[in-house]
Amino acid sequence: MKRNGIRYLSFGCCMIGAVLSGLSLHSHYGTSATEYCDLSTMFNCDLVNRSVYSQFFGVPVALIGLLGYFLLFRLTARDSRFVTVLRLAASTVGLVFALYLAHIEASVLAVWCLLCIGSLMMISAIMVLTGIALWQTWKTEPKTNA
Repeated sequence: MKRNGIRYLSFGCCMIGAVLSGLSLHSHYGTSATEYCDLSTMFNCDLVNRSVYSQFFGVPVALIGLLGYFLLFRLTARDSRFVTVLRLAASTVGLVFALYLAHIEASVLAVWCLLCIGSLMMISAIMVLTGIALWQTWKTEPKTNA
């Protein structure tokens, strides 16, 4: 896949992830049931987004995700080896955090959030795409400091 194709896919994943995080943030602060995600006792975004685990040091995890996707979008707009390494590091941190939250959903809450699963898929795709972009950069470009 060409580098521009990878960048466009990464931009798309960042935008979808930001929308999903924004919807989760809306659910976090909402007081009524969301019709699009309150499907059953096993799939209920409201239960997940309003649980005690929906905040990290007082900050909603959906807001952290939203800011993370904006950061990744900005980093994707830059085209240098250093920024690509930085994007890979940031997406790895995001993926580890998303996997931790998925563990909470599975093991502690015993309920899944479809928005959260979608966000996990987006951050996974961003990390893989960034890894491919970095590999292509190392394969085709001479080494530079920036």
